[in-house]
Amino acid sequence: MSDQLVKTAVLGAGSWGTALAKHLADRGHPVRLWSRRPEHAQELEQSRENKQYLPGFHFPANLKATSHFAEALEDVDFVLSVVPSQTTRQVWQEAKVHLQAGVPVLCASKGIENDSLDLMVTVLKQVLPGHPVGFIGGPSFAKEVAAHQPTAIVIASDDDQMAHTAQHAISADWMRAYLSHDVVGVEVGGSLKNVIAIACGCADGLGFGANTRAAIITRGLAEITRCAVKLGADPLTLAGLAGVGDLVLTCTGDMSRNRRVGIALGQGRKLDDILKEMGQVAEGVKTTLSAKQLGEKVGVEMPITEEVYRILYENKPAKETVLSLMRRSLKKEAP
Repeated sequence: MSDQLVKTAVLGAGSWGTALAKHLADRGHPVRLWSRRPEHAQELEQSRENKQYLPGFHFPANLKATSHFAEALEDVDFVLSVVPSQTTRQVWQEAKVHLQAGVPVLCASKGIENDSLDLMVTVLKQVLPGHPVGFIGGPSFAKEVAAHQPTAIVIASDDDQMAHTAQHAISADWMRAYLSHDVVGVEVGGSLKNVIAIACGCADGLGFGANTRAAIITRGLAEITRCAVKLGADPLTLAGLAGVGDLVLTCTGDMSRNRRVGIALGQGRKLDDILKEMGQVAEGVKTTLSAKQLGEKVGVEMPITEEVYRILYENKPAKETVLSLMRRSLKKEAP
């Protein structure tokens, strides 16, 4: 592991962005953490922790918070983009004028842009031509990363130099980073698992057991893989950290925001009330819309995604969607 320090900016001061910023600072790298709200950035600096999104974890001295792009991006060697997927394009259209030519940008936001149906790396390539880009995937709850609990992730990029720089900067005794060239597979796995996690949460909220959860995870993986392969991914990628690894974590872990949304929906609560109470982004809600449209566009059957869409956007009761899935025409098991 290289000991070379990498001056890094992290755009996005939610729980995941904060955890990654703290992780890199704990590795010794100088880090600037950008928050879109000046009052939030000021509070981060004064309290030296993110009391709103990741309480209980003190910032090391080499982590500084700011709400100014110019300050965050000044003379950086590397950038992590961790803003919500639906605002990634807008944020970078504003931020790019402050970024020096050729600085690599690694995205850690898991989602598919509404309307365009673009993956995040595609968005970054469009907005930041000439900058090496990549994507972080894999099973990684923010709180556990911040607590230095052993975690394995995967970094996907078609730029080998950028990928190796990120791998060495991020890897630590508590974080092992693997590399992949399959950017599409890692991105699709990371994005669509949030949709399946909502489905699992619905089943839990309805009081169903382990049989149901296992069925949703397994058949959910099948439709994620179908979609990813149609877009050019290697199916083996979906058997790895960014596929089954992230899917199992998000569908079963109590810290999964998307699963918590599903549980509340299964209990009969309204989506607007659930999201207001959470106060954080659950990427799977908007990704469900993109995923349904993407499946239709490329001609891939995605029955679980379609039923989650009906729950979120057509107010279909969760229990009815279970019956809809169970009453589908009988067939052979196939990926």
